[in-house]
Amino acid sequence: MMDQSLLLDPPAPAAHPADDLPPPARRRWLRPFRTDRKAQFGLVMLALLLFCALFGPMLSPYDPTETSFDLTLSPPSLSNPLGVDDLGRDVLSRLIAGARVSIVVGLSTVAISLVIGVTLGLLAGYFGGWIDFVVMRYIDLQWAFPNFIIAVYMVAVFGTGLWNVIIAVSLAYLDDFARIARGMVLTIKQEQYIDAARTVGCSHWRILLRHVLPNAGAPLIVQATVSVSYAILAEAGLSFLGLGVDADTPTWGLILAEGRTFISRAWWLGVFPGLFIMLTVLSINFVGDALRDALDVKETG
Repeated sequence: MMDQSLLLDPPAPAAHPADDLPPPARRRWLRPFRTDRKAQFGLVMLALLLFCALFGPMLSPYDPTETSFDLTLSPPSLSNPLGVDDLGRDVLSRLIAGARVSIVVGLSTVAISLVIGVTLGLLAGYFGGWIDFVVMRYIDLQWAFPNFIIAVYMVAVFGTGLWNVIIAVSLAYLDDFARIARGMVLTIKQEQYIDAARTVGCSHWRILLRHVLPNAGAPLIVQATVSVSYAILAEAGLSFLGLGVDADTPTWGLILAEGRTFISRAWWLGVFPGLFIMLTVLSINFVGDALRDALDVKETG
């Protein structure tokens, strides 16, 4: 005979396994950008910068290298919104051209530093022994000097030029990625799933690439984002000192350097390049902060 209680109180439906799963990763990544006004501002500014870098020749009102001595040191006007420099070149056109150099330097530098630094950090943290000793002594030696001084020395060794600057700045900043990667590996390799991977016969490289590196990705992504702003500042500083790209290539640091002699007579030669650099670095830092919140990354000491 059927139990009457079953008719009165039917059993509750079984909980679906998906109910206990965390929200999708895409939603977790996008949440800070939906609520953080600073991150939204940063994304808009970086999108404009990337647009200028990609379509600069079509956006520039004039040739960035074209001179017009009749307009020397002309203030901002309708025909020249950001003024003219001491050689009669349109400042806006030169700043748009300089955006491409900044993007190339920032992304290329971080890509090279990320690959070399993470590789060194993974090897040092996972294998230990003499590999860890050699890598960490190199990192300690590089930490004894400011990154910008290292970049200046590298440019003195390799010479000026766009790719020489990229190589110099990359070598100056790879220690940050190596240190973070090593610290993450030292923690991750103690986990049980790493022991399980060794037990089933996974090779060291498979463990590093399939298990260790993906779980160490969050702080490395944040560091890569912030390092783009460091690279842009380093390139601008080197160009300001005359150690950057070729003199005929417009860059933000070079525009600042060329206008410093006339800064008391033509304020726009210093204000607008500095404003472009400040907004770019500030936007990258805003996006980096949002990524840190999205990935819940605590700063590594």
